[in-house]
Amino acid sequence: MHGPTPSGPRPSRRALLRGAAGGGLALTGLAAAAPGANATARAPGARATGAKVRDLTGPAQTGRFGAPWTDLGIPARCPDGSMLLVCGDTFDGGGVGGPDWRSPVGLRSSNADPAALTVDGCVGGGRAVGLVPEGHEGGTTAIPSDVFTVGSTMYMHLMRGVIHRTHHSDFWRSDDNGETWRYLCQWPGDQYGGQFQQKTYAVADDGYCYVLSTVFNRDITSGLLLHRVRQDALGNPAAYEPWGYAGGAWAWGNPPTTVTAARRRGEICFRAMDGGYALSWLNMAPLDLRAQFFPLPTSNLFTTPEQTTIVPTVPGGESGNAVAGPYGGFIVPGSTVGDLHLAVSQWYDAQNYRVMQYRVGGLSR
Repeated sequence: MHGPTPSGPRPSRRALLRGAAGGGLALTGLAAAAPGANATARAPGARATGAKVRDLTGPAQTGRFGAPWTDLGIPARCPDGSMLLVCGDTFDGGGVGGPDWRSPVGLRSSNADPAALTVDGCVGGGRAVGLVPEGHEGGTTAIPSDVFTVGSTMYMHLMRGVIHRTHHSDFWRSDDNGETWRYLCQWPGDQYGGQFQQKTYAVADDGYCYVLSTVFNRDITSGLLLHRVRQDALGNPAAYEPWGYAGGAWAWGNPPTTVTAARRRGEICFRAMDGGYALSWLNMAPLDLRAQFFPLPTSNLFTTPEQTTIVPTVPGGESGNAVAGPYGGFIVPGSTVGDLHLAVSQWYDAQNYRVMQYRVGGLSR
């Protein structure tokens, strides 16, 4: 539960989750060495067309699983062919801040076709359970930043601590389609000045996963770092190799250098898709969801066009690809550049807190 701040009042649970998050993380000057690192990123291209496909969560959709109020819904195709939606802060009862606070939880669609996603099950049987231990003592929570599948194994990355004050991030694996999870490793919250808190993984066909990361705090301007890790070493922090600019050249093994213009970002989603790579993210200024498409993980993102996928509006003003209180924007497996499906979260009051599916067209490489 960490949507952008709308103009209206917030649920009181927001204050609990934010807790002691007043102090921002100090950022290192990693951007200084890279050509163009301090330049302004290319302006977004023409707005795409889009429309809401369906609500994926809500009282009518997921209330019977004890999860009427939830967000994020990071979609990952499971080895058994189902689609797992890994959600963040989840509540039962009458709205956000209700009883039985869990995070993360797993909701399942037995049909993984983007045209037919419907939650018809959950991890936990009849009631969605927390996927990992998290007691929320002192307002802490476990926010998923990514879930993905390599072969017969699923992986999940979580950000731990009071909301937007990440103490550490940790990494888990599942060998039974997301039903149970085993701890692998963790990273300190202050690594690379905080820019290794929020991670997202693109699973490539060369034996590597490529990892983009940034700060998990929308009030902080941050770079975006790139690493690679062999798919058979995902749970070994020492195996993550940075991409950076040093001695007049970019190379693997150099100290990590931001690969985009520094900015305030929310959720990020990096995927190998449609013969290339896609990056979707929540952009905070101005507030919208954007995407970039590029041929290689090391492509120049300073000059790759940004395309707006979801634009903000006021409650009641939703139409096309305009959403009130949007965030998330996780790419649904099976998407292409020409037919992009996104899991978009919404939160602007205690009863308008959900995951929706949007279909976006008019995009180009």
